[in-house]
Amino acid sequence: MKMKTLLLFALAWVAAAPLQAETRLTWHGHATFEIKTPKGAVIMIDPWLTNPSNPEAGKGKDPVAKVDKLDYIIITHAHSDHVGDAVALAKKTGARLVTNFELGSQLAQVLGYPKDQMGMDTLMNIGGRIEIANGEVAVSLTQAVHSSGLRVPDPKPGQPAVVYGGNPAGVVLAIKDGPTIYHTGDTAYFEDMAVIGDHYKPDLALINIGGHFGMEPAMAVKAAMAVKAKWVIPHHFGTFPILTQDPSRFREGVDKLGMQYVDMKPGTTVTFKGRRLEQ
Repeated sequence: MKMKTLLLFALAWVAAAPLQAETRLTWHGHATFEIKTPKGAVIMIDPWLTNPSNPEAGKGKDPVAKVDKLDYIIITHAHSDHVGDAVALAKKTGARLVTNFELGSQLAQVLGYPKDQMGMDTLMNIGGRIEIANGEVAVSLTQAVHSSGLRVPDPKPGQPAVVYGGNPAGVVLAIKDGPTIYHTGDTAYFEDMAVIGDHYKPDLALINIGGHFGMEPAMAVKAAMAVKAKWVIPHHFGTFPILTQDPSRFREGVDKLGMQYVDMKPGTTVTFKGRRLEQ
């Protein structure tokens, strides 16, 4: 009788125990990451879905057409490989724009991003913090050492070919009941990346390693060490011949630090249960 009571108690406890919230992260190639939060909000960072590394792009495929739900688009800086398909996605889904004020204004003026899909609730600057998705996600822009110019399509004679896109940035997403994720953007390594690690304590760092326009792999290892994330995923490599093609040097450096390298391929997804990555 006592054993039966204990068994019933254990079954009741298991049934009552809350399931850990699930956050899904998909890499679409280059610097484009899609995040689905535990409550179902969908966020895309630097949304260049038509990049040549995305298996859903090219050969008559239209990855933008496949996107049915997108709530927020976050853009770290104005370069075309990070602005990507933002306008087409915004017009299709109604996604609100999260970026710096100057870039938001330029995207509306120059490329036609819907003005009513951005505002003081989503436009911000480095050092600021906003909440999106009904408070489920806190977004912070961080310093980045890079440039940020928005290319003007078909400029008229005498008009600039590139206009100011505000300060380049990294971005930190703190997801309620989920992980804290740091996306470096295209920053070079700088010593104050340690401040980002100390203050935000990211669970996952998405680190550019392609070199030429951003961090070379050896400096990307220093960035990983500075931010002290539990897991690291490299991006912005292999998309073009001019970029680093092989992440092995970065992986070797991360392994020596005792950090956990996540080997993702474009088009794949990883899942967090709470703040723990399921591997």
